[in-house]
Formats: sequence, C-alpha cells, structure tokens
Amino acid sequence: MSRKVYAVILASGKGERMNCGFPKQFIEIAGKTIVGRSIEAFEKNSGIDEIIVVSEPACIEKITEIVKNSGFKKVTKIVPGGAVRAESSSIGVGEIAEDDAKVLIHDAARPFVSQRIIDDCISALDSSDAVHTAIKATDTIIEADCGKMAATTDRSRMMQVQTPQGFRASVIKKAHANAKKEGFAGATDDCGIVFKYGLADIRIVEGERTNIKITYPEDIALAGIIAEKG
Repeated sequence: MSRKVYAVILASGKGERMNCGFPKQFIEIAGKTIVGRSIEAFEKNSGIDEIIVVSEPACIEKITEIVKNSGFKKVTKIVPGGAVRAESSSIGVGEIAEDDAKVLIHDAARPFVSQRIIDDCISALDSSDAVHTAIKATDTIIEADCGKMAATTDRSRMMQVQTPQGFRASVIKKAHANAKKEGFAGATDDCGIVFKYGLADIRIVEGERTNIKITYPEDIALAGIIAEKG
C-alpha cells in the first residue's frame, strides 16, 4: 500500500520586510496571488494527496476565498499558525494522523516551485526519512560577528536552502516535539530541527534558481519575469 503524501504550505508570515501594508502572500503576480500560486503547484501535482495550509489567523477567511475561487480540491484544512515559523510548521504537521505518511513542507513565499522538484522530493522519501531542497552557492559566504568578518567558508561545500523539505511524518513530529520540550523555537527550517536532534540522514534534492523566496520589494520584479516566462 502506497504512503499518503501531504503538502503543508506555510502562509502565516506577515511579510514585514516587504513594507506593503498587508501580508505579502496576497500580493498578485501576473494576476495570481503568491499563496495561490504556491497552492496551485501542489494542487496540480499527481503525487500530492492532500494540502494543509497554515495561515495567519486573521487571514483564514481570505485564503479560504482563494481556495474556493480557484477550485482547489486537495486543500482539506486551513489552520491558524503560530508566532514563529517553527511553531506554524509544527501545527501543520500535527494535523496529519498517519505517522508513515510523506510530508512536504513548503513556504508559500516560494510560488514558482516546479513539478520536477516536488516529484523528486516525493521520490526521495522512498529511501530517506528527510529531504532538503538546495542549490549550490554562487557567492562566497563569510561568517560575521558584531559587524566584523569572523571566518571564511569553502564555497564548493556551501549550498543555499529552499523548500519544499520532505519527511516521514513520524520523524518531523518527533523533531518538533523535542524542540518544544527544550524551548527551541529559533529554527528557520525544518531540516535544521531534524539535524539538531540527529533523527535522520538528510538527503539533498537539487533545487532551481527560479524557486525564489519573495522577501523584499525588488523580488516582485523578478517574480514577474519568472511568471511571464512560465
């Protein structure tokens, strides 16, 4: 029997760095909202069974409207998120009953995730309990401390992380349970929590340069170009 595949889409951020006066996931790019594009990517993937959207509490009605108007059939739950990303992720994962299910966790702010990336993450979970999407770093990365350069890194070993990140449900549930017990809420991605507690070897799936995270106002122009080129 095949394992059920869930997508948990994190759309609970306020997007304060965007300075647009409302949550950035509702910015429209080529006629579609950022969150709508992200949901659509998983909706049309044949490997995804259900989608859970974790929303800013005040925006649940707005996301419900987008889901209804777009005709999305795989969205089964829209739940209120927490104060930080890790808490929202834990809430979304907690909505999944099956411990053996495959779970892809994706930031709604990455609306151009490709079907190839989603497919590769799902397939990688056949042999791995944790999967990270990443691309090779093209810039030299340094470590800084108090505004001063503290260390250099070997660029050939550096990668820039993306989402989705994939997990066996039991593994990511345990990771969040451990983090909650220790009061560790500072993780900016889920693989970081799994890695911290040594719960699984994390396989890397190749990402794409177009799988951008929309964070700053200047990202909107690039997003428009990506949307125009399909």
